[in-house]
Amino acid sequence: MLEGIGKWLSRYLSHPLKSASIQAPVEIEHLRACMKPGDVLLIDGNTRISTAIKYLTQSTWSHAALYVGNAYEESGGGPYGLIEADINDGVRRVGLESYAGQHCRICRPVGLVPEERQALIDYAAQRLGSCYDLRNIIDLVRYLMPTPPVPVRWRRKMLALGSGDPTRAICSTLIAEAFQSIRYPILPRIAAAQSLSPGHQEFEVLYPRHFSYFVPRDFDVSPYFLIIKPTLDVNFDHRQLIWGGEPSLLSRSGDAECD
Repeated sequence: MLEGIGKWLSRYLSHPLKSASIQAPVEIEHLRACMKPGDVLLIDGNTRISTAIKYLTQSTWSHAALYVGNAYEESGGGPYGLIEADINDGVRRVGLESYAGQHCRICRPVGLVPEERQALIDYAAQRLGSCYDLRNIIDLVRYLMPTPPVPVRWRRKMLALGSGDPTRAICSTLIAEAFQSIRYPILPRIAAAQSLSPGHQEFEVLYPRHFSYFVPRDFDVSPYFLIIKPTLDVNFDHRQLIWGGEPSLLSRSGDAECD
């Protein structure tokens, strides 16, 4: 019975909402031209659960997926593939077209050698086909209220409540685990230390955070990822833009409508 309730909740929470996003969508052709294997794609999202996650994380982003290109193409999704954790289908490989019409951003890890990039993709691919135990409905019930009255300092912790697999699906832990498996930092804790050599030179020591606390926005704010905006990465030329009027002719009401 609990599994049946969990399936109903997951379908309800993943139902698209018409006005959940006000950001401009990104053309799929732009994404295809920009993305490289190992990139993390952040998605605004337009579902009930997306609204709750964005509120709890105080962020534009509700979902993250790992771009793998044509690797593991036999698992579905075509030559421009992403591995993601979906609340209904578990870990799956999908194509970029799955996010047509949505606002997206690319986060690119810096300095990965081909061997590390392949290890990253292989780690995520090992989870393909994994399903989630929807009997632990505490992991889903919390999202029924899109803007719960939770103090800011508790909101991230609320995402990690429970111990069921839906928590892993929602909180970007699959991608966080993959990067931690190759010892690539996202938002580590940093502590100062001193060497034992003469002069006691100081250096920084990085300590990984537990993967269950990572959310999509962490890849955006991480100092170790380049931010790629697809609309600006395809020979953007502001001189080709068509404006609706001179700034001096714009009314305050017109400005307000654009804000």
